[in-house]
Amino acid sequence: MPIGIGADHDALADAIARLATREAPVERTRRQLESLGRGERPAFWNRLVDMGIPALHLAEEYDGAGAGVLELAVALERSGHGLLPGPLLPTVIASAVVQAHGTDAARKALLPGLATGGTGAVALDPGTVVLDGDGDEVVAAGETASVLGALGADVLVLAGRCREKVVWFVVSAGDAGVETVGEPGVDLTRDIGRVRLSEVRVPAEHVLAATAEEVAALAVVLQCAEAVGVARWAQETSLAYARIREQFGRPIGSFQAVKHKCAQLFIRVEVMTSAVWDAATAADGGDLAQVELAAARTATVVRREAVDVVLDSLTILGGIGNTWEHDIHLYWRRVVSLLALGGSQDAWSRRAGELALTTTRDAALGFEDRPEFRAAVAATLSEARSLDETAARVLFADRGLVSPHYPQPYGLGADTAGQLIIAEEFERAGITQPGTVIGEWALPSILRYGTEEQMTRLVPPTLRGEIVWCQLFSEPGAGSDLASLTTFATKVDGGWRIDGRKVWTSRAHEAHWGICLARTDRDAPRHRGISFFLVDMSASGVDVRPLREANGDSMFNEVALDGVFVPDGDLVGAPGEGWTVARTTLANERVAMGATPVAGGHRLDPTAVARSLDAAVRYDALPALGRITATTGALDALAHRGVLKRLSGLDPGVEASALKAASARHITEAAAQVLEWFGPEAAVGSLGPEVTGGGRAAKAYLSTPSLLIGGGTLEIQLNVISEQILGLPREAR
Repeated sequence: MPIGIGADHDALADAIARLATREAPVERTRRQLESLGRGERPAFWNRLVDMGIPALHLAEEYDGAGAGVLELAVALERSGHGLLPGPLLPTVIASAVVQAHGTDAARKALLPGLATGGTGAVALDPGTVVLDGDGDEVVAAGETASVLGALGADVLVLAGRCREKVVWFVVSAGDAGVETVGEPGVDLTRDIGRVRLSEVRVPAEHVLAATAEEVAALAVVLQCAEAVGVARWAQETSLAYARIREQFGRPIGSFQAVKHKCAQLFIRVEVMTSAVWDAATAADGGDLAQVELAAARTATVVRREAVDVVLDSLTILGGIGNTWEHDIHLYWRRVVSLLALGGSQDAWSRRAGELALTTTRDAALGFEDRPEFRAAVAATLSEARSLDETAARVLFADRGLVSPHYPQPYGLGADTAGQLIIAEEFERAGITQPGTVIGEWALPSILRYGTEEQMTRLVPPTLRGEIVWCQLFSEPGAGSDLASLTTFATKVDGGWRIDGRKVWTSRAHEAHWGICLARTDRDAPRHRGISFFLVDMSASGVDVRPLREANGDSMFNEVALDGVFVPDGDLVGAPGEGWTVARTTLANERVAMGATPVAGGHRLDPTAVARSLDAAVRYDALPALGRITATTGALDALAHRGVLKRLSGLDPGVEASALKAASARHITEAAAQVLEWFGPEAAVGSLGPEVTGGGRAAKAYLSTPSLLIGGGTLEIQLNVISEQILGLPREAR
């Protein structure tokens, strides 16, 4: 899923893709490497200008398209995917910086030229440039660090040290005293060089009101947008190769090691893409604190990761990928160059950590409001304030607010926007929206395949909180491979007799009902002959045995079913259709687990823990905090993008699967880091329910296996992604 969401973004990306294919194929770029290195513009530049790409983000008064940074990010991602050579990236960084921080005079003088074919470049490191003067003009002298696109630029956005601070200013390449000196570039498709200034006079209107952090934030968002396009090309190229390259008589993509690597590459690109989308959205919002936070997080998540993704993709290609003839090295060189030019990775992660302590990302989804609907929800919540907890829960159930996406009379049939409005009103009222936990997986199957009697008997009491559910699916020999279950249901007069063992059953010790899969036809193929039952957990023959976990708790249980009688009225669907019914339950399970934004406060909030550390320890912890919160932000953005697609009426696609696979590992790593921050304190303390301090950090980490196993292990998730989303063949048996 690319950065853009919706038809307009798709059309923009497609237009650039067609231009790259038609006018800038990589084999043509290879023939032009020498001239590109000298700063000569590629032949298609005027065509790109005619399409309005360099002017997408510029205001109409400067001959721009009046779009935003998000649209520019969409274009840069696609230009990176096509390895478009030349000055597009340095030019749009320059024009974006001038538009955001330049004086009115500078905007009027410079932006129309950059919108209509002029080129620009930005020196992100002042080098030895110093400024002298005040008032009407300053005088610049010295030499910048390496500047991408400097040789071919018409407009140069530079920085110099003036007393105790860095000041940004703009000069023209043709101004007296301005000289560019070319250097051999790692990225062979564009020029790079240093800018030498000899007593260059800069008028006051060409001095920018920008801090180094503001310029770096805007530049890194655009760099990362291009880097994501490069990484996506590499991931797609290696995936295509894995489908056709054969070893030992079959495609290498059928080998689980390669299959999992392809799936991980896909997930990593999705996470990077979401980070860039979030930062571009923040940039369009105009809040500088939000822009800086989102940019620091994006730099932390994307810059080094893009380089590694291309390298890992190259290794799937094998020896051919490491040859000069294969195009992947040109893509790899581009992201290596961006990594080198964009600042220290440690500095970015430290900055992300610093900002996490003071700023919260305000990522409003933005959807059309429904005032009357919102007012009705608010009125119900106001009414509930005078009730006790039990009575309020009944009120919410009766008004359809517990599971509002359910059809009436059990819910409101609320679409995505309606559900978001309800969630906002609960948050505004300071009331936790009730849920049904395992019931949120069980009830959809009953609503879709159950009888009217089953719905009437079980759905309303569950919504009112009177019935607690558990899921009797997994068995000692059938965890992720549910089709191999051995619990049997034998037809008897008036119902069925169930015998078997279930394990890892959450909340079974307090559940009133369980949804149970049992085999009813021993001779049918694996996925057939399975039926879906509703089991009364108080029935004779049901024996619940709590399982104590490594963290000391007993959330999971083993359940023995010895001759349990289930009446015909508690069979959901027809005999043998249990797998079809279960797919509804499993789908709801994965959406519920995957679509929930990843909270930094899972068991322990890393930011809150970092705030509590001694100053010296906290300083050392900032880079790790930055990495944790940056990834959390990217995963939240991935979830938000899925919601936005639903709001737009689009298929949410792969977000839930990618999020489930990425978030479990991330939360585990975050818990381990928090444990390390506590040091020796984490080695002390009971793991009981009242555990505090370092003992709580230990318990949080010891609780992570359920995240890695629940809903399907990471390895099973990778198989699902590689086969069902990426189309890789099943491993031969």
